[in-house]
Amino acid sequence: MSNAQAPDQAKPSEDPFLWLEEVQGERALEWVRGRNASTLKQLQARSEYAGLRQDFLEVLNASDRIPQVQRFGTWLYNLWQDEAHKRGLWRRTSLSEYAKPAPAWETVLDLDALGQAEGENWVFGGAKCLAPDYRLCLLSLSRGGADASVVREFDTQAKRFVEGGFSLPEAKSEVEWIAADAIYVGSDFGPGSMTDSGYPRVIKRWQRGQPLAEATMVFEGEAKDVAVSVHVDHTPGFARTTFSRALDFYNQQSFLLQAGKLVKLDLPSDMQQQFWGARLLLQPRSDWQVGGQTFAAGSLLLSDAAGFLKGKRKFQVLFSPTRTRSLAGYTLTRSHVILNISDNVASRLEEWSFEKAKPTHRLIKAPFPGTLHLASLYDSELKQDDLADRYLLNYTDFLTPDALFLAQAGSDQRQVLKSRTPQFPAEGMKAEQFFARSADGTQVPYFVVWPAGAKADGQNPTLLYGYGGFESSLQPWYSAGFGRAWYGRGGVLVLANIRGGGEFGPAWHQAAVKANKQRSYDDFIAVAEDLIKRKISSPHHLGIMGGSNGGLLVGATFVQRPELFNAVVCQVPLLDMRRYHQLLAGASWMAEYGDPDRADEWAFISKYSPYQNVKAGVKYPKVLFTTSTRDDRVHPGHARKMAARMESQGHDLLYFENIEGGHGGAADNEQRATLQALEYSYLWQQLGRQQK
Repeated sequence: MSNAQAPDQAKPSEDPFLWLEEVQGERALEWVRGRNASTLKQLQARSEYAGLRQDFLEVLNASDRIPQVQRFGTWLYNLWQDEAHKRGLWRRTSLSEYAKPAPAWETVLDLDALGQAEGENWVFGGAKCLAPDYRLCLLSLSRGGADASVVREFDTQAKRFVEGGFSLPEAKSEVEWIAADAIYVGSDFGPGSMTDSGYPRVIKRWQRGQPLAEATMVFEGEAKDVAVSVHVDHTPGFARTTFSRALDFYNQQSFLLQAGKLVKLDLPSDMQQQFWGARLLLQPRSDWQVGGQTFAAGSLLLSDAAGFLKGKRKFQVLFSPTRTRSLAGYTLTRSHVILNISDNVASRLEEWSFEKAKPTHRLIKAPFPGTLHLASLYDSELKQDDLADRYLLNYTDFLTPDALFLAQAGSDQRQVLKSRTPQFPAEGMKAEQFFARSADGTQVPYFVVWPAGAKADGQNPTLLYGYGGFESSLQPWYSAGFGRAWYGRGGVLVLANIRGGGEFGPAWHQAAVKANKQRSYDDFIAVAEDLIKRKISSPHHLGIMGGSNGGLLVGATFVQRPELFNAVVCQVPLLDMRRYHQLLAGASWMAEYGDPDRADEWAFISKYSPYQNVKAGVKYPKVLFTTSTRDDRVHPGHARKMAARMESQGHDLLYFENIEGGHGGAADNEQRATLQALEYSYLWQQLGRQQK
């Protein structure tokens, strides 16, 4: 049963704050600057602000951070940001060098120097490099951290952009190497070339030296699709090119290029597939009946690729879910499948070996309970690869700093490559898991991280964090920022694993989409009520935080149950669910929320949409809204309009919009430190305990 209030049924044309959707409009920006100035004046004046910002900056720029790497041939590449390199160094080193306490890194591209030379605020958006030598790369560079980026060809040996090379203007583009002189490209080619969601609708083959306008169209979707994409697998002996239409966020049609023709793969639209040499891996998102068998949603199946393409439907089950166990992911080596299994929201590893004629299965001994992340070092495009059965394993939990291991498939032996020193004193702290009973009786797990000396007396400043959407899981993680800004100052952190996420597989997600989206909010409310019941906190000391879909979560929750909370940090949120599908990438999320232009679907969306349900005369907590002018995924108009409407209704609130940052909210570590210090100064202001 929904706790939502009756919605405001005003039509979009009657929206008095529609002008705030004009992202760069002078009137809108004047409004933003005024709110920013007021928020900065209030929060930067607090006694804890300077210390918090310094703590965050130290954490973000810490020299002992584990460099996250991507393998390209013999090199491991990393983007490194610190106080001297705010936008970052794209750099590389060898694995043997990386294993040293102080590796020697070779700078390939200095983003700060590039931006200064070109008069741009470039943010690195990733690289697509051509095997097997990985000399030529297609670099994505965005202005201020937006999703839209320019693409430019770069020579990693000469360390400069290729003169006259492949280059695309700013857009949300899709690029893939075919060969040294040809790429596939999806981009904004003009009217009709993008989907309603703002992503590529067509893919063209582009030869070096050819004007982009003359590139040959090879694949197209429909305007209502989310996007089209292409993947080229250069595995020797098993080269394949696959084109896909993303029909919505969870359904796709895939086509294999065979003898110059596109052959549709005979798979359910919600099936995820991956070719692995001679094999094909499949993950059904709904129960699948095929070949006289039924395979459960969330399972992992293996098939002979050639046999499958000829119509054979014989599968080996590598994983089958249970009520508490789901597949968080898997990693491939040359001859092994490493399963990352979520067991009541803690990671366990299992392994399938295909080194011999008969596959074998075993459990992998790994740190527990906590969160494990895997990254294969296998490069399928190399004929000879010394790292073919090696992978990286990272372990962490709420109170244990990250440790990165070099693992060998087929063995539990692993080498410690990197480990972080503790970033805050964890003595006396503890983490526990509890379950709350939601409105429909579902048991919803949540974690509580206690500061040293805390007691269940109802007086603990408590921050409840959640997401609950798009099958995205929240697992325990080590946060130096939380440790210094929150636990170390006496705050309790709560992480809620509500429905809509993927913690228990596809069914946990599908239980809270479209007409059932209210269940996410009911689950979050149930956790809040359970915290109060257990005297972990009380309404005066309880705050909530969430970003993006999580911003919608906290927005809907505080509007429905304002008496439960005294602080709300609503980050880069969706809030106007009447118009979300018309703003930027919003149309791509209708499989999650529904189509508000359909009366039957607006009927359930309207009951929780925060912008339509917030009312004058109701006592709400003082909310902090944060967003970014350069967020081209979730439109900043959501936060702007919600804040303006609440102000017009007489509610007190705070608002901060970073001019750069994209959907992440900040473009460099100084901006991140400022934003986070504002958020935690606000939380301490609202939740009522003095800094220790």
